[in-house]
Amino acid sequence: MKKIILVLSLVMLGTVTFAQRYAIIDTKYILDKMPEYKDADKKLKVISDQWQKEIDDKQAQLDKMYKNYEAEQFMLSEELKKKREDELFNKEKEVRDLQKKRFGYEGDLFKERQKLVKPIQDKVYTAVQKIAVGRGYDFILDKSEGITVIFADPKIDKSEDILRELGIKQ
Repeated sequence: MKKIILVLSLVMLGTVTFAQRYAIIDTKYILDKMPEYKDADKKLKVISDQWQKEIDDKQAQLDKMYKNYEAEQFMLSEELKKKREDELFNKEKEVRDLQKKRFGYEGDLFKERQKLVKPIQDKVYTAVQKIAVGRGYDFILDKSEGITVIFADPKIDKSEDILRELGIKQ
């Protein structure tokens, strides 16, 4: 009988769940309130626009080459046709490679974003950790992207606390 009571006690103890403390933040809201993030975002936009213009210019040159080729192809010898087609192919490859280099996965824009934005994100993460540890939260959810939060009680949104921790006044 003692064994049964002991087993039942252990099972009941194992099923008891302890309340977990959690909070919700909105990192997009926090980042939008940070002047250094806004500056970094503007710099990235300028760089991105500049690189896009460079690609657009090369694409315009390629389009012009195609139009010229289409207009002249009937008057060209097979040898000249082949040469022009090779030039078009190489120019097209050059445009694709430049686009991939600038905007592709781990391209120049990705590297610039890492250089400019990651230190700011790390700063926010450190503030989140400090508040989580200091206030005894078991976990903090980010409602800005990735996790869908259908309802969040505004009392548990700690975005303003993170901004205060970062020294940003409202």
